[in-house]
Amino acid sequence: MAVDVQTEVVIGLPREVVAEYAIDPSHAPEWYANIESVEWETPPPLGVGSRLAFVARFLGRRLAYTYEIVELVPGERLVMRTAQGPFPMETTYTFAARGNTGTHMTLRNRGEPKGFSAISAPLMTAAMRRANRKDLAALKALLERTRSAPEQ
Repeated sequence: MAVDVQTEVVIGLPREVVAEYAIDPSHAPEWYANIESVEWETPPPLGVGSRLAFVARFLGRRLAYTYEIVELVPGERLVMRTAQGPFPMETTYTFAARGNTGTHMTLRNRGEPKGFSAISAPLMTAAMRRANRKDLAALKALLERTRSAPEQ
């Protein structure tokens, strides 16, 4: 069974501000509750081919995995994939302007679990959906609290 979870949020800041912050790997531990650390495996800046090592906790387990950036359209879209481990995953961020000062952000995680992970796919899907909702709510709160929209 494939896992495919899409979560959305509207953030009251311009698309460029939201996208720049959200795709910066150094910010991930600030708004993703389960991500403990991120390290560059390739030199910055972020671009197609960049590799990032993540350490996370999910469903009580420590996970270490490396994402590779496979698509980057600044301010609009980021796609990263991992192929190693029992749960290959693709994560996509998209950003669309909402009026002059808002952003509709979509976070999509999809993958094809293998082995034991395949058996627990329904549980993983539900847990991922809950986690993603909380993470996007945290991102929204953080950005709207610490950054302000430009003067109109």
